[in-house]
Amino acid sequence: MSTVNSKDVAALRQKTGLGMMDCKKALVATDGDFEKSIEYLRKKGISKGEAVQGRSMGEGLVESYIHPGGRVGVLIEVGCETDFVARADEFISMVHDLSMQIAAARPRYVKREEVSQAIIDKEIEIYREQLAEENKPADIIERIAKGKLDKFFKESCLVEQPFIKDTNKVVGDYVLEIAGRLKEHIEVRRFARFSLGD
Repeated sequence: MSTVNSKDVAALRQKTGLGMMDCKKALVATDGDFEKSIEYLRKKGISKGEAVQGRSMGEGLVESYIHPGGRVGVLIEVGCETDFVARADEFISMVHDLSMQIAAARPRYVKREEVSQAIIDKEIEIYREQLAEENKPADIIERIAKGKLDKFFKESCLVEQPFIKDTNKVVGDYVLEIAGRLKEHIEVRRFARFSLGD
C-alpha cells in the first residue's frame, strides 16, 4: 500500500467536492492511483445524491439565461426540498450551469422517460432503413439500431449529456453530486430553450 500525501488528498477533494477523510480513504483504497480514486469518489458522491432521491420537493428555482448576443435564451425549473437550499450559492450556481448547458448543447428532453414511444419507434425505423442498405444480418441491424437509439438519448436528454464544464461526467451525475453535498433531493423539472428564428 502506497503512502498518501496531503497534496493529493487536497487535489482530490477539490476535484470531487467530497470530504478530506473520504478522499484519503479513496487514495488508500486505490494505492494512491489518482484516476482510480476519482472514479471511486465519483461513485461515492453519486450514491450520496441517490440516497436523498425520492423525497418530496416543495421548493426550487426558476432561472432565465440569455446567451451573450441575445440570440439564445433558456428558462429552467429545478426543484429541491427546502427554501434554505434553494437560496444556497451552490444550488444557484448549479441551476446557472444547467441553463448554460441547455443553451450550448440543445437538449430536447430532461430524461429519456419523457421521449414518446412514437418518437422512439420513428428513430428505430430510420436506423433500420439506413442499415438495411448495408446488407447486414437482422440481429446485427437490431443491435446497431439500439446503439444508435442510446446515442440519440445521450444527445437529446439533458441528464445524459456530457457536462460542459467537466465532460468526464454526465449532467445527471453532476446534479446527484450537488444533491449529495446539499443532502437534498434535487431534480430538473422542465426547461425551454429559445433560439432566434427557430
